[in-house]
Amino acid sequence: MRKLILVACLAGAVAIVAGAQDIAPPAFEVATIKLNKSGDQRQFIQRAPGNRINVTNVPTRQLITFAYQLAQFQLVGGPSWLSADRFDIVAKLEGDPVFTPPGSGPDPIQLAMRTLLADRFKLKTHPEMREMDIYALVLAKRGGGPGPGLKPSTTDCAAMMNARRNGPPPGPPPASGPAPCSIIGSPGMIRFGGFPLSQITTMLGAMTGRMVVDRTGLTGNWEFVLTFAAEQRGQPPPGVNVPAADPDAPSLFTALQEQLGLKLESTKGPVDLVVIDGVEHPTED
Repeated sequence: MRKLILVACLAGAVAIVAGAQDIAPPAFEVATIKLNKSGDQRQFIQRAPGNRINVTNVPTRQLITFAYQLAQFQLVGGPSWLSADRFDIVAKLEGDPVFTPPGSGPDPIQLAMRTLLADRFKLKTHPEMREMDIYALVLAKRGGGPGPGLKPSTTDCAAMMNARRNGPPPGPPPASGPAPCSIIGSPGMIRFGGFPLSQITTMLGAMTGRMVVDRTGLTGNWEFVLTFAAEQRGQPPPGVNVPAADPDAPSLFTALQEQLGLKLESTKGPVDLVVIDGVEHPTED
């Protein structure tokens, strides 16, 4: 089974000032890249205190989607090794960037990852737009409100991120309930804490294979734990114990309605794509 654990701890964002072309994009002060040949199926992208990021066993295609805030179907083209070869990256952001509230664009680490991909992977892309089938995330009952599992969050994630930049590493997320200032996806569960609902659309898009746009009309930050039927893909690696699938677990679509009062409505709309024009295997260091 391919298992993906995505930890988006304390994800902030920065505003890009139009016309400020003389300002260099964020870059990592130091970054090491190594090919991972472990054969492990687990993949991690983790932010850490001190403006650091630790990448473990992640394919280049996923690095690109992380940096550009894309679902997999939004990235077009590229050689087969983009998905086959996996890399470990340890990097530290230069300077002392300020993280502002999430939902207003890529954060400094994502922008620095774009710089790294251009410098070390020689990534070249161009944007393209196509009309495609998409899902709109809407309230399950027109004119209604959020469901029982969807609760407003008062956590200030931007303040927490800035306070921890030079402090000790945060402890592990709680064993249950929403993880503060984190989006954690694992088979059959999403734990979401302290962000606008627009921040869950990329993960939902990856799960459904379509672009998802937030049309709930719900503003502010939210928290929830969503449980649903886990998708099983093949056999787990040797030595990995995978819990048996719950035969009574609802589908993702049903869980959204019953637990959060939301639904995915099929429609059509323009989808922004990123087309790969060129990319090279990086030199390890």
